[in-house]
Amino acid sequence: MPQRPGAWVATADNGGFRVRVVVRSDPNQRFSVFKNMIVYRIAPQWQVELTQVEDALAKAPFQECGATQEKSLGWVPPRGELHGPLVESVGGQWILRFMVETKVLPGSVLARKVKEKAERIEKETGRKPGKKESKELKDEAKLDLLPMAFTKQGSMWIWIDTASRLLVLDTSAQGRADEVVTLLVESLPGLSVSLLDTQTSPQAAMAHWLKEQEPPVGFTVDRECELKSANEEKAVVRYARHPLDIEEVQAHIDAGKLPTKLALTWDDRVSFMLTEGLQIKKVSFLDTVFEGTKADDGGFDTDVAIATGELVKLIPDLIEALGGESESGVASAAQAVASDRAETAPAASRPPMAAPAPSAPARKVAGGGVVTGPREVPVDTDPESAPF
Repeated sequence: MPQRPGAWVATADNGGFRVRVVVRSDPNQRFSVFKNMIVYRIAPQWQVELTQVEDALAKAPFQECGATQEKSLGWVPPRGELHGPLVESVGGQWILRFMVETKVLPGSVLARKVKEKAERIEKETGRKPGKKESKELKDEAKLDLLPMAFTKQGSMWIWIDTASRLLVLDTSAQGRADEVVTLLVESLPGLSVSLLDTQTSPQAAMAHWLKEQEPPVGFTVDRECELKSANEEKAVVRYARHPLDIEEVQAHIDAGKLPTKLALTWDDRVSFMLTEGLQIKKVSFLDTVFEGTKADDGGFDTDVAIATGELVKLIPDLIEALGGESESGVASAAQAVASDRAETAPAASRPPMAAPAPSAPARKVAGGGVVTGPREVPVDTDPESAPF
């Protein structure tokens, strides 16, 4: 059975800027959703009903690994209920949960098994296995060991806000987000998304905020950041639980070290870590979020309602702080879909099409959907912190 949500979740402590200390208490620990965020924009032409999403996800439910299966993935009920819906709507926000299970097979164990098989062949035939035969022995050894291997499960929350056209994945690893988004686009007819892209890069904005000691309106800079040199040395300076409004930080920026991570707090309500790739990590809801709620108000619906209610306001404020959104990605997605439809239309009825923006290349996937990205695709800055 899949594990209950939140088993892999960890919280983070961030302080304040200019002797301002943020204090949070235990109620925040009850949250099991959205500790990290990678945000996509859904193209405007996508219109779908909740029942259609449910039917699409039902075609790829999660099943535990078979005896010789290395990896299994699929959709599980967000509430953790057996045979429950695969998509839940809470206050108009759609919540999905993606599950992955992998077999844990240490390389040293596999190598020892292969060696045993090779030694047996050499003893029986007097010859050493060649390169091709050694590869076959490795495959045989893996099949022998997989039924006895332990399994590891990890899950990812997915949030679809159809009103704001947002797709939010609870992960900090871009590669893993891409895997899930591709599966979604293949499963949901007509879905086209683009990785959120802003007019000002997060790195340039963070450097300005630190150097000028002027955080954007509605935000405060906290006491944690990472600066990295762009030269061959790749020198890194990290500050943790340390004031950042000091000349030393400004000197590092003047010397060419640029921020790759910066702790921020939005509206005295949500703290998080912003990365150079516009990934939002270590999301933590502060005490003000829970004012007026009872200690026993926990549960799936409450968690989702509070979390999405805060984050749906944080995201546009962050976009504005980064100079506004670049629409090139969504435009490319829409153009790619329109182009695909035009290819099947009679030549006389095809409207003239503009070329997709070169800064945001689009790729079609099975099912007719499209995934696009920004000018510079983010890399995984900390893949080990992802749920799987």
